[in-house]
Amino acid sequence: MLINKLPATFTGLLFIGLLSSCSTPQKSSITNLVATMEVKEPISGVCDNSNVIVILPFPGNGQVSAKAPKTNLEIAQELNEKVLFLKDKPDYEDTGMVNLIINCKGNLVKCDIDNETKSPELDKQIVAVFSELKNWTAGKVNNNSVDTVVMYRFTIKNGKILL
Repeated sequence: MLINKLPATFTGLLFIGLLSSCSTPQKSSITNLVATMEVKEPISGVCDNSNVIVILPFPGNGQVSAKAPKTNLEIAQELNEKVLFLKDKPDYEDTGMVNLIINCKGNLVKCDIDNETKSPELDKQIVAVFSELKNWTAGKVNNNSVDTVVMYRFTIKNGKILL
């Protein structure tokens, strides 16, 4: 099994790691590729700090993302109701990304902004809403529950948050 160690901020690195590992002459395929997040400081609540998985979105590879307790539409609605920063800013536009760590039991154990917006206050309010999503269905690799990274990229257009 090929394991790539990736830092928490890995937007482009995942793609580069995947290309380099698929282009090597070794016998490897997408079906046995597992990417793990490099954990520099222990994350309280995870089952195995050395094995926090970044689920790869390839069919048939035995990897299943953690499932949120709400749909993307429900999360976006909640963000638009609770993020007060945007209430009086109908023309505000921005982008960002939230990084969540879901443990092998399906509990949200960490939530951070991965790609910051133009406003630290906005980032703080978005993290607060995502932090309320406590009970997930754990991610799996080959039918075994694992600690996983879940990322939500969001866009703010006309003062509204879209996932």
